[in-house]
Amino acid sequence: MSLGGHLVELRKRLMIAALAVVLGMVGAFLFTDAVIYLITEPIRAVAQSRGDNFAVLNFETITSGFDLRMRIAFAIGILASAPIWLWQIWAFIMPGLSRREIRYTIGFLSAAIPLFFAGCASGLAIVPHIVELMAQFVPEQGAQFYTASFYYDFVFKLLVVVGVAYVLPVFLVALNLAGIVSGRGILRGWRIAILIATLFSALATPAADVVSMLLLAGVLSTLFFAAAGLSLILDRRKAKALPVASGVPAVEA
Repeated sequence: MSLGGHLVELRKRLMIAALAVVLGMVGAFLFTDAVIYLITEPIRAVAQSRGDNFAVLNFETITSGFDLRMRIAFAIGILASAPIWLWQIWAFIMPGLSRREIRYTIGFLSAAIPLFFAGCASGLAIVPHIVELMAQFVPEQGAQFYTASFYYDFVFKLLVVVGVAYVLPVFLVALNLAGIVSGRGILRGWRIAILIATLFSALATPAADVVSMLLLAGVLSTLFFAAAGLSLILDRRKAKALPVASGVPAVEA
């Protein structure tokens, strides 16, 4: 295919992907009430424990309610249409990949997508602990007004950050398959990995919420050791597949 043909094909794929995202947004807009009800459950829990007038979701401007729904619809629309636009990207680059690269890519996506959503679910489970814990620092004579846009940003960013953190071990396995780092090399960095997981969890959760921090750090550390173990297995398979030359054993990277 010529360069012009590739550009025409790319434009076609992008148009289909964009149309899928738009349709996903339109469909998601119809369910924004349910999403808002879900993410504001911690606010209702705080209001129930401290009084109905203590915690309120506040909309400051005339259009803030519509803006919030549009942002939610955009985020859900991208996720809901992911099978379509991921397939369009895959269909565009697949002809240029070898069978081995295609197999690895399918394996990475099959692992990364569930891990990302598992991370989002973990972040959603952490949100109520954070909101309820932080509300305890508000004095009795005060009130907690949650600005809708800032509250949504907090929840959305937390879900994305934790979701991406869950996917990072997949990249470690990818580096191992590429021959950049060995399984033992990954495992030797376990102290640094635990330190990074703990620091990340401390930044992603409030300083006073030790339980959520430890749970998140534990899950991230477990995923790291799982990636290291899988890399060790892959290294062993690659070592068995290598022909022994001159009786000299292969030196591990």
